[in-house]
Amino acid sequence: MRPYSPDLTPPWKKPEPVPEVPAQPGLVVEEPGTGFCGAVIRCEAGTVTLEDRFGKHRVFPLEPRGFLLEGRVVTLVRPSAAPVRPTRTASGSVAVPGARARVARAGRIYVEGRHDAELVEKVWGDDLRIEGVVVEYLEGVDDLPSIVADFAPGPDARLGVLVDHLVPGTKEWRIAESVTSEHALVVGHPYIDIWEAVKPVSLGIEAWPRVPHGQDWKTGVCRALGWPGNTGAAWQGILGRVRSYKDLQPELLGRVEELIDFVTGSGEA
Repeated sequence: MRPYSPDLTPPWKKPEPVPEVPAQPGLVVEEPGTGFCGAVIRCEAGTVTLEDRFGKHRVFPLEPRGFLLEGRVVTLVRPSAAPVRPTRTASGSVAVPGARARVARAGRIYVEGRHDAELVEKVWGDDLRIEGVVVEYLEGVDDLPSIVADFAPGPDARLGVLVDHLVPGTKEWRIAESVTSEHALVVGHPYIDIWEAVKPVSLGIEAWPRVPHGQDWKTGVCRALGWPGNTGAAWQGILGRVRSYKDLQPELLGRVEELIDFVTGSGEA
């Protein structure tokens, strides 16, 4: 009989337990070592295959504490039974069981920043994959004329652009007007930043704070709400609270749906 050997590791040095989550098809996770984010398309003995929004596949081992789900560390495990498929996607569309991602269209949707792209992927990702629409992000609206010129939109390659805080009479408005055409549509929402398009109630706050003119808006918001000063971490917390279109303001919902319809030819030019 082995002698009793107590665990003398101090409690504060023991890793906290993390939840085990079945790797169901469609579950969107991130592999923190590489930063690869994608939806589960296959889970086999010891591995999981992810597909990102560009249709790229990566295979990762099913290791403990190996993935991030909505910003939280989890352990993916192989599903033990046939998954229960959702009847609706996060955007509210009817889910299509077994639908495969369509080969990417020539058309594209551009959004203004990485956070915008991540939010669009989370809510409309299933719809975009079925339609074969790729979302990319701009570094700034000033680059829009050259991007549109290089893209050369046409009847079979429409271009849609979503711009933050698009207000009539501003420089951004004039740039948007200059590139809009029969095959290029630029629309905007009224919010200073895509953060503000998330409903405050979904985040447990009464309202988005007002940040004095001249201050960085995101930094000012974090300071006013007592959030950590790391705006990247703050955004991951915000994104983790977004479950579906119901967590977003209608002014954003309408603009994104308009762009998807335009690029896919479902809406009028």
